[in-house]
Amino acid sequence: MFIVILGAIVVVLISYYIGQQRRFVFLEENVDNSLANISVNLNSRWDALKALASAVKAYSAHEYESLVGIIEKRRPVLKTAGDVNGDEALLEGALSRINAVAESYPELKASELYTKTMDSINDYENKVRMSRMVYNDCVTKLNRDVKMFPSSVVASMLNVHPREYLTVDDNKKDMPDLEFR
Repeated sequence: MFIVILGAIVVVLISYYIGQQRRFVFLEENVDNSLANISVNLNSRWDALKALASAVKAYSAHEYESLVGIIEKRRPVLKTAGDVNGDEALLEGALSRINAVAESYPELKASELYTKTMDSINDYENKVRMSRMVYNDCVTKLNRDVKMFPSSVVASMLNVHPREYLTVDDNKKDMPDLEFR
């Protein structure tokens, strides 16, 4: 009788371990997928920024070359939350340069291409913000399971660790004003 009870306990523990392993795979895949979605939205935003740089080209060749240099430095695939923050810093620099050009050339702001491209950049800003929220939600779910007992025991055996959240600099809590006056 003791062997039957011991066997049942072993079967339950193995079943629990397998279930937790599958859950951690599921949660990690959700985190990776949400980070990939951020990457896609950031790349689309960079492509819109490159189109905006082309609109600026007619007004200032020097600014166009420096903007294209910044745009080409972007990371094609993001692998960590730190990559997202680095990409944001590059974008902020490029947008500030475009802002300076737009202030110098008021007729640029009246251009239909310029206006449409700025609208698409605003749209991508919103998509990036939503993607960041989804990523942080997925990280919360993973981190909760990694840290809570008894799943934390399985997480340590599988070498699953908490992931880093995306944070927003206090100066960036609101979406930047991309409309140039």
